[in-house]
Amino acid sequence: MDGSTGARDEEFRAFVVARRPALLRMATLLSAGDQHLAEDLVQTALTRLYVAWRRVERDQGPEAYARRILVNAVVDERRRAWRRSETSRADLPEVAAATGAVEDRDAVRTALAAIGPRMRAAVVLRHWLGYDVAECAALLGCSEGTVKSQTARGLDRLRELLSDELTPAPAPSVPRR
Repeated sequence: MDGSTGARDEEFRAFVVARRPALLRMATLLSAGDQHLAEDLVQTALTRLYVAWRRVERDQGPEAYARRILVNAVVDERRRAWRRSETSRADLPEVAAATGAVEDRDAVRTALAAIGPRMRAAVVLRHWLGYDVAECAALLGCSEGTVKSQTARGLDRLRELLSDELTPAPAPSVPRR
């Protein structure tokens, strides 16, 4: 191993230690709360980042490059055929205690999972992570107009899904005699 490779590895290691928690948070939001998928996405993004590390330093910097790779990985992951099929599990998941905050958070995650990955990415980047339209467009590789329309459609769909979820079921009608 020559000196430049060792220095490159050390720079990359320092970046991962400093920025992995933020990337994991972003991946968790982009994957609608799926912790296992978020871990896989971050690992994929970091692997791709390592391969391109020398080029990254000349371009826009490792932080922006890693976020872009992560968003692309989320969209690519949802396109895979095996992701669209049903999955079976040996054990049932444990159910959290019923509290309003937990139920609301679960409802939002379920609603986020129900919208398309690019639409979800636009909503999460704009409203959870606070990126502006231009930053979102750069991360998603699209125009600012597309970000605006995807965000608007995503929010409309989330409102629709969450209003159905939060609206109490109508009481059964009793026939009059």
